Amino acid sequence: MVEVSLRKVTKRFPGIVALDEVSLDFRAGEIHVLLGENGAGKSTLLGLLAGMQQPDAGEILIDGEPVLIDSPRRSMDLGIGAVFQQLLLVPSLSVIENLMLGGPWWKPLKRAAALRRFGELATALAIRIDPDAPLTALSLGEQQQVEILRALWREEKMLLLDEPTSMLTPQGVADLGRMLHRLKDQGVALILITHKLLEAFEFGDRISVLRQGRRAGEIDAERMRSAGEGARTAEVLRLMFGGDASEGGTRPVPDLAVLTGRKPHRARPVERTQPPVLHVSALATQHLPGETALRDVSFDLWPGEVLGIAGVDGNGQKHLAEALAGQRGVAQGGISLAGRDVTRGRVPERRRVGIRYVTDERLGEGTVATFSVAINLLLKEIGAPPYWRRGVTDWNLVHASARDKIRDHDIRTPSERTPVGKLSGGNIQKVLLARELGADARVAILNKPTYGLDLQNQRLALERIDAAAARGVALIVISTDLEELLEISDRIGVMFQGRLAGILDNAADAERKIGSLMTGAEFA
Repeated sequence: MVEVSLRKVTKRFPGIVALDEVSLDFRAGEIHVLLGENGAGKSTLLGLLAGMQQPDAGEILIDGEPVLIDSPRRSMDLGIGAVFQQLLLVPSLSVIENLMLGGPWWKPLKRAAALRRFGELATALAIRIDPDAPLTALSLGEQQQVEILRALWREEKMLLLDEPTSMLTPQGVADLGRMLHRLKDQGVALILITHKLLEAFEFGDRISVLRQGRRAGEIDAERMRSAGEGARTAEVLRLMFGGDASEGGTRPVPDLAVLTGRKPHRARPVERTQPPVLHVSALATQHLPGETALRDVSFDLWPGEVLGIAGVDGNGQKHLAEALAGQRGVAQGGISLAGRDVTRGRVPERRRVGIRYVTDERLGEGTVATFSVAINLLLKEIGAPPYWRRGVTDWNLVHASARDKIRDHDIRTPSERTPVGKLSGGNIQKVLLARELGADARVAILNKPTYGLDLQNQRLALERIDAAAARGVALIVISTDLEELLEISDRIGVMFQGRLAGILDNAADAERKIGSLMTGAEFA
């Protein structure tokens, strides 16, 4: 029975103390949930246990013995598996090839045994993925499912999960919860990071809260069993945002209802008597193995309107986002902006006419991790005036503009010169929203804009979407969170097997009808 302990662990990055003398215990047969704002140090802590980084001070103990986890290989040898927000899979390999990686180099790969293990785990998690599909053919949600399979592959003694449910369907979340409890019953120590309080309470045996790199407090197993949901929620938010007695903090706790509740949909005055700003007609994309291509997708979008796109992940949502943004070619159909045909235009032309895109892959596609925050805020404008003239960069203007956006969008970074990859996931998302929802945006496509964000940053992201709509920006918000879409959208379309199964007004009975359309059934 394994027990892993951190004793006064400190980890620093340039300009940031990510963990400040943190001491925690993780026990066999227990699901230990870590909560905290984006940037509180949760992912850094998992990175230390996974061997991705090493502490600057303090020590890690397993069963009371100090250990040096100086590489991912050493972490795996100690029986630790990990699922991170940022995928660690190899895009050029198939699903089963990714899962077979990491074995001893001198042993031949045993494909038949690997396929049997894949079948066992996929059945247990209710995951339906072709093991021979190339990874690039999978949606982000499906890739995250493969990450979970990889982390469970070697029957680990400890499992680290960083937002594992962010891209799963409600049924997938329930299946994962059952798997976690089975692993707990087998004596596995589980560490779960989530921003969803209901999941924390449902899955967790114990909750620890990190705030600004420090351990702010804990809700122990006894209180988890005895306290009601309201009392536990209030305690978590006090630890996350307020000061506790030991620190004498005075930071006010945000309003509970604002953070944990969904606001009712605020109807906007969308003027549909004028021509739409975006017209999509019979859109289709090329079918590639393992992907769901678009088939005959048509809709109109008006200024100031938010069109939500719902559906189980992998039903063509990414094809739709990339086709509208100009990143994916159109096989049939057309796209026009304010009467101008932009069907054959690629990303630069779409941007010039005011089409913006926030991808669901923040690092790698949305940003360049090694580039500064300032450069990432202008990533799609490099070489263009006023920041570049005749090949010369006006660095004073670049950095001044970045500082303005950092202030206006509350991007938590030591400096505009900090590499964006050093920021938390929530702050990277703020960089993307600041870049794409500028004053010259006319249509914005946002793919999972709140994925992986803490409660407060989820609320801020939704408020920025609402503010953009109020300025007249037409928005398409793709999300697997139906409650989120019901709050922010004027109309909601449902993707099913590459088709737009229907578009509904966001009315009182919308949720029931959307649920029917998501399964491929007609609503009554």
